[in-house]
Amino acid sequence: MSEYRELANALRALSMDAVQKANSGHPGAPMGMADMAEALWRGFLHHNPKNPKWPNRDRFVLSNGHASMLIYSLLHLTGYDLSLDDLKNFRQLDSKTPGHPEYGEVPGVETTTGPLGQGIANAVGMAIAERMLADQFNRGGYNIVDHYTYAFMGDGCLMEGISHEVCSLAGTLGLGKLIALYDSNGISIDGKVTDWFADDTGKRFEAYGWQVIEVKDGNDGEQVREAIKKAQADKNHPSLIVCHTTIGFGSPNKQGTSSSHGAPLGDDEIKLTKEKLGWKYGAFEIPQDVYSKWDATDCGAKLEKEWQDMFDAYKKAYPDLAAEFERRVIKGELPADFEQKTNAWIHDLQKQDDPKLATRKAGQKALDFFGALLPELVGGSADLAPSNLTMNKSSKDVLPGKLNGNYIHWGVREFGMAAAMNGILLHGGFRPYGGTFLIFSDYARNALRMSALMKIPTLYVFTHDSIGVGEDGPTHEPIEQTASLRILPNFDEWRPCDMVETAAAWTYMLERKDGPSAIILTRQGLEQMNRTDAQVDNIRKGGYVLHDCDGAPELILIATGSEVAISVHAAEVLEKEGRKVRVVSMPSTDVFDRQSDAYRESVLPSACRARVAVEAGMSTTWYKYIGLDGATVCLDHYGASGPAGKLFEKYGFTVDNVVKTAKSLLK
Repeated sequence: MSEYRELANALRALSMDAVQKANSGHPGAPMGMADMAEALWRGFLHHNPKNPKWPNRDRFVLSNGHASMLIYSLLHLTGYDLSLDDLKNFRQLDSKTPGHPEYGEVPGVETTTGPLGQGIANAVGMAIAERMLADQFNRGGYNIVDHYTYAFMGDGCLMEGISHEVCSLAGTLGLGKLIALYDSNGISIDGKVTDWFADDTGKRFEAYGWQVIEVKDGNDGEQVREAIKKAQADKNHPSLIVCHTTIGFGSPNKQGTSSSHGAPLGDDEIKLTKEKLGWKYGAFEIPQDVYSKWDATDCGAKLEKEWQDMFDAYKKAYPDLAAEFERRVIKGELPADFEQKTNAWIHDLQKQDDPKLATRKAGQKALDFFGALLPELVGGSADLAPSNLTMNKSSKDVLPGKLNGNYIHWGVREFGMAAAMNGILLHGGFRPYGGTFLIFSDYARNALRMSALMKIPTLYVFTHDSIGVGEDGPTHEPIEQTASLRILPNFDEWRPCDMVETAAAWTYMLERKDGPSAIILTRQGLEQMNRTDAQVDNIRKGGYVLHDCDGAPELILIATGSEVAISVHAAEVLEKEGRKVRVVSMPSTDVFDRQSDAYRESVLPSACRARVAVEAGMSTTWYKYIGLDGATVCLDHYGASGPAGKLFEKYGFTVDNVVKTAKSLLK
């Protein structure tokens, strides 16, 4: 038995044993990919197990995340903070080894890879980030950003449509330091895939502009090593290494079949497998000489020290650039003067007498400000830049082979854009934002969910927020999307009503570190609201009193976005009739809900039960604020094609209808 095979067998043994102990999991893929993993991790991967966040480490993404025991075994054997007991607790409650790799839960895991295909999309984003960051910081022989992005993926990843989106773009951009190893075993849960997946994957990737390398025996570590060397030699194209492997490799009765895919092998089959592989050790038993050969701590420390020595010299040669690198990449902090500058800017905006302005245009004005302030801001749009208005005065196009810009034209690839932005964010050094119409947030939905699950502050810009889209009709008019985004845990949503709320929303979104945010913007022009300085400050609390009465209110109107102005005017009509009315602008229910009980009570006093929610979207999420005694002016059905003004009138988004609804609650 070769040394390579013996070391790969350690991965197989740990994977089999952990899945068997948990009585749950996927042993087949780790067993089939073990030789691929041994070749990459021992022969090429630059990483430091004692510092998983070393900035210049190679990134490794296990896109087929159901094979999680492979990466857990790799992390354990190479010296990360993942013990043998952690492996024994695979898939158990509160363990460090969940069923799929979880970012932030497992040291050394770069991204959460549960939904198939998103891992390779994350890897594309990481490779884009590496190229852009290298262009911004590398100088005269100091290549402080110089690493590869590697991804493992399986048949399932390549069947998912997102793989087409991101791999097409990766080829177009020429991401030469992206290397994907494809575990081509021909098996999925339902059996042999040839009846439903007969693509010529190699030709597909060649058409994308990738270098394609075939490894006839992916269970031969030497062949895989040679393929990786060839991949690294091509600096102008991403590489796909097609490794023809056998799922459940070594299992006498289950290898090559779907029975090894998603269920434990069984004690008897594990015994037979270890005998066939020549593995003479018991469950979770790894001999010391195998540990020694896998241990990457000394090598990793040496690699990081060499980099640190170079960075120290770089610091002396380019102190300003080094300080910026430390701020953005190592610490992930905003500039020290961010709060001071943004606060002054927002208050200055309130003093300006602006005409009606679409909030998508207000968003662009905000991006003009932040683009000049934050060099880490990376924008983009899914082929809608002129409509989303996501380009700003500092934007520079990212082009094929020239990733020295800060604006990515993602093409019509909403899902791929969102998932790749997660990868850019996870890489470090950038704050990515991407735009599309709100209706198409549904295409990107699972990547938005992954942002929230990983608690990473990816930014989304969704314009054309309602029936205000008008003539494009119901296919393009979002009705349920605003409400559906609100129910995503840990996902902040902002629907501002004017320039000042838009500016404040962007500021808060950029300050947030523990989760993603979306800003929802109008196509049509909106009236600018009057506010005191205190009201301006309260925007960041998600909801605040915009218009108030003397004494306790007998009616509260709660509105967002384009419906705030009509609510204020409705209040003015009611006040002329002697009614005491408060208008609450609620640009972010998510942020408002995190405020103190006292603050929320001050805005929405429980004594006032007559409440009307006004929003051009579904009423679903408003009942927690209006209660059983309240009413809504909302839209719980699809729209129609016609001029926006006519649609708002038809569906009751008028001052008269808000007044009528309010009066129905007043005695």
